[in-house]
Amino acid sequence: MGVQFFIHRHAGLYPLLGMDRYSNCLTRREFLKLSAAGLLGLAAAGLHLDPVLAEAPEQQGRVTVPLLAIYDRPATDGKVVKQYWRDLVLPITGTAISDDEQAYNRVWYKIGDEGYAYSGSLQPVKTILNEPVNNLPPNGALVEVSVPFTDAHVEPRTSSKVAYRLYYETTHWADQVIYEKDENKVWYRLLDDKFDTFYYAPARHLRLLSAEELAPISPHVANVNKSIEIRLIQQVVVAYEHSTPVFAARVATGGKFRSGTYSTPLGRFMTYHKRPSRHMAAGDLTASGYDLPGVPWVLYITESGISLHGTYWHNDFGRPRSHGCINLTPKAAKWLFRWTEPSVSVDKKYAYKDFGTLVEIIE
Repeated sequence: MGVQFFIHRHAGLYPLLGMDRYSNCLTRREFLKLSAAGLLGLAAAGLHLDPVLAEAPEQQGRVTVPLLAIYDRPATDGKVVKQYWRDLVLPITGTAISDDEQAYNRVWYKIGDEGYAYSGSLQPVKTILNEPVNNLPPNGALVEVSVPFTDAHVEPRTSSKVAYRLYYETTHWADQVIYEKDENKVWYRLLDDKFDTFYYAPARHLRLLSAEELAPISPHVANVNKSIEIRLIQQVVVAYEHSTPVFAARVATGGKFRSGTYSTPLGRFMTYHKRPSRHMAAGDLTASGYDLPGVPWVLYITESGISLHGTYWHNDFGRPRSHGCINLTPKAAKWLFRWTEPSVSVDKKYAYKDFGTLVEIIE
C-alpha cells in the first residue's frame, strides 16, 4: 500500500485539514533520514493535498484554550485584533504559514475577515446533524459526537443538570433511545465507563459508527510484519509493514509541567489492550487529574495506563505536552486502532489479549 501521510510539511493532519496518500513507497532508511532532517512531511513534492477547507464555510474551529488571540497576520508578534473564549466556534476560511522557520508548527488558520489564529489552539470541527434511530442494538452502539460540542445531562431534559460537555469526535456507548414528548426531542442514553453511571445527549448530535468504519486495515499483512515506531525527538509516529513506512502522524508525548515531569517511556511494547472509547479521569496516568469523557481510539501499551489515543482538548501536535501518553488527532488514532492487533469489532467495548502489534519508542 502507499504511505498514508497525516503529516504536512509544516504541521500535522489537522493544521492543514487534509489527508494524503503518497504513491511511491519510501524505504525505511530514506524515511528515517528525512525524519532526522526534519523533512518528514516533505517526503516528496508529489504529495497531493486535497484540503477539506475547500468545503468552507462548513469547516469550523473550536477554541481549546482559555483565551484565543486573533492577530492581523500569522505571527505572535502581530497586532491582536480580537480575542475569543474557550469553546467558541469560529469559521476557518483558509490557512497561512508563519515566517518563523524554527517553529514546530507554522500553520495558522484564517478566521473569516477578522485575522489569523494559531492552529494549535483550535480544534477543527464541523456541525453535522443526524437522523435519530428508533432502536439501538441490545448491547449498545458506538457513537461519535458530530458537532463542535454537545452537553450531556443527568436526565433526558434540557433543563436538567449538565453532567459533561462532550466534544467533536469523542466516542461513547449509547444503549437506549428516549423520546421526550414535552420538548419533542430524541435523546440517547450514554454509558459512563469510568463511574458506571449514565447520562443523556441529544441524538441528533451523535453519529452511529458502522462496522465498515472499524474494519481492519491491511488484514492481509501478518501482525509479525507490522510495527509502530514513536520518535520522541521528532514527535512523530510511524507505522511499518515489512519495514516499509505506510503511515505517519505528528504526536504530542510526555512533557514537563509545574506539577512535574511526565515522561513517555522508552522501550518495546505491544498494543495488547484496546478500547474505542474511554473515560479518563483522576487516577489514570493518562489523565493526571483531568476528567476526559469519551477519549477515542485508545491503544494501551502498559499496565500503568500509557497509551496512544485520540485527543480533542488540544490541536498542538509536534511538541511534548502530554502526561506520558502519545496524543494523536482522533483520525490518526482511529487509523492505528484499525491497523493494529488485536482487532476490535464495532460491537465490542474492548479487546484485551496476550498479544498485540509491536510498538517501539525511541529517542
